Amino acid sequence: MPGAGEPGWGAPTAEAGPAAAAGPAPVTPADAADAARLVSFGLQPKLLPARDAEYGELLRRYRDEPAFARLADAVATGLGLVVLEVSTRAGMAVTAAEDSVFAVRMGEYARRASADSADRFLHGLAHLAVAALAFPRPEDLADDGYIGRITVNGVDAFVRQACRRLEERAEQEGENTDPATDAPGLESAWRIYARRSATGATKDARRLAGSTTGIIAKAVTFLVDSGFLQRTGDDAGGAYRTTARYQLQVRDMAGSAAMAELLELGIVPVADGSAALLPGEDTDDLDLVSDAGLPFHSG
Repeated sequence: MPGAGEPGWGAPTAEAGPAAAAGPAPVTPADAADAARLVSFGLQPKLLPARDAEYGELLRRYRDEPAFARLADAVATGLGLVVLEVSTRAGMAVTAAEDSVFAVRMGEYARRASADSADRFLHGLAHLAVAALAFPRPEDLADDGYIGRITVNGVDAFVRQACRRLEERAEQEGENTDPATDAPGLESAWRIYARRSATGATKDARRLAGSTTGIIAKAVTFLVDSGFLQRTGDDAGGAYRTTARYQLQVRDMAGSAAMAELLELGIVPVADGSAALLPGEDTDDLDLVSDAGLPFHSG
């Protein structure tokens, strides 16, 4: 007879025989379907577990049933997805591996937005700047309760400040300030960005799609559609707050050279979604990465 507390829920009894004691029940087609269903929920970034009973129940199974969790992880892996987190706050948060059919490549996204190669480069820079401004400090990324706030005009102002900082550095070091626009890294990105109008010049003052604020607006719209940002108002060209999924995504890309380079310029977050750079003397010893790439799959 087992000792006190030893038999668990559903544990086989002596009368059940060797077959019942052989191990956990085999995975059934219904289990596989449920695991795939959970992954499909994870691919719907705007869907919240709190608003869908089936999603919530599958998350409970993932938490409470190790075999089911392994099965769901395997389904995700087979689809070329990386599971970032499974929780009630984020749901099943997944990101696509580079070779996944679900990968959204920056080149494909930007080609839909513009045929101009410089514009595609600026779209990548806009996404990089939004991420850096939303989570400017390592502790912001580490804090699950942190909510970043950005505005379109705030992102534009921040990038233009960074452009001026990088230009000053280039002049101080006697570098060529007008190289080919297809050179990699932020050292070339600022030259392209600084030349571009912030809003364009339409008669009715509408924002042109090719202006820097137009590019940023398209970037944040993409992030809203992807479940990474939520619009909170119309102030300063559009105000947004981050979601748990976006925090996980930025954590995943935080080690990129371009992200690190931009953060090292010294960002001071401001509660209204804008930001400023620290005084120049705080960044005299920066070692910028000359060949930094943008934090997206190339293509």
